[in-house]
Amino acid sequence: MELVIERLGRQGDGIAQGPVYAPFTLPGERVSGEVVGDRMEAPKIVTPSADRVAAPCRHFKSCGGCALQHASDAFLSAWKREVVVAALAAQGIEAEVAETTTSPTQSRRRATFSARRTKKGAMVGFHARRAGEIVAIQDCPLVAPTLMAAIPAVEALARVGASRKGELKAAVTATDSGLDVAVEGGKTPEDGAEGARLRADLAAIAEAHGLARLTWGGEPIALNHPPAVRFGRALVHPPPVAFLQATAEGEAALVRLVREGVGEAVRVADLFAGCGTFALPLAEQAEVLAVEGDAALTDALAAGWRGAEGLKRVEVEARDLFRRPLMAAEMAKLDAIVFDPPRAGAEAQAREIAKSSVPRVVGVSCDPATFARDARILLDGGFRLTRVTPVDQFRWSGHVELVGVFSR
Repeated sequence: MELVIERLGRQGDGIAQGPVYAPFTLPGERVSGEVVGDRMEAPKIVTPSADRVAAPCRHFKSCGGCALQHASDAFLSAWKREVVVAALAAQGIEAEVAETTTSPTQSRRRATFSARRTKKGAMVGFHARRAGEIVAIQDCPLVAPTLMAAIPAVEALARVGASRKGELKAAVTATDSGLDVAVEGGKTPEDGAEGARLRADLAAIAEAHGLARLTWGGEPIALNHPPAVRFGRALVHPPPVAFLQATAEGEAALVRLVREGVGEAVRVADLFAGCGTFALPLAEQAEVLAVEGDAALTDALAAGWRGAEGLKRVEVEARDLFRRPLMAAEMAKLDAIVFDPPRAGAEAQAREIAKSSVPRVVGVSCDPATFARDARILLDGGFRLTRVTPVDQFRWSGHVELVGVFSR
């Protein structure tokens, strides 16, 4: 069967009339292949798009980490901007949408590696596309070289701590003081001599490979150098598996856009504050109320603030903003609000912001659809969406983030 690809779906697959989904295709391309159900799993490109390029990675198509390495940078930048425009339009919103800001290659500073123990040792890599098997990787144009250096350590951990049938998940973050590794899915260290030996073996691997910290099934195993990340003037020691922006360049772009968005505000609330990505840089110019549901994150934020010099006052509060959003009356003295929720968005919080008298709001989002829903609430409450900027920290995927600036 021959088909013409009309558009891309949110996951990066091409979509032809039907709909029929075809991976590794681009709009305007004519493709042929067998269609099973609603998928052409192995399309042959009959007429290629002018935007088609050679994939830069040898593991592309076998590894499931990337979906769009066959598309030019210019195409991807424009497409991700259109994803944002379409999400806003679905809520009846027209706004100025800037060009996409894209992180460079080899800049990802956090990734989750999969690992299995084998007869000869261990296999480490990423999952195959639409399959549970692991694709071993020798190099990756997406993640930072410092992160790739974790693979030998993860292999060693799998040899010691993985069962033959189980799979390890190693969340690795490159911090200023070294690699922070948190492993799930391994053997559980029991009490007694056998558990003590496993803990000792894991700690020896962490030391031999220079890991800053190793956490195993939520249990601290080794702390050779407290992991540290810098937010503005503050040095923060995040808890294991703390959320950090995927790239330093993407974080810098988001922080710049947020600071521009709050302008000269002297009293700012940072909602869903994490461990201080925005709150601590904002404290260079304003007093900040930082609210986050995870007390371990607010503790790290507060400690980072106390250890920094030249920052204005930062007040932290551990509070579940989904169940107990900051109320309109609590915002009476604020000049600006920043909110950066998880993918589900901040519907309940947006409704309270809409009722408030706060003059400026900056929304940061990793999901254009839920951002648009929350933006509609703010617009109906008397705000105007002045500018939206897409930020791409996840090259060659369908994922896109954004910063939107609102004013009354």
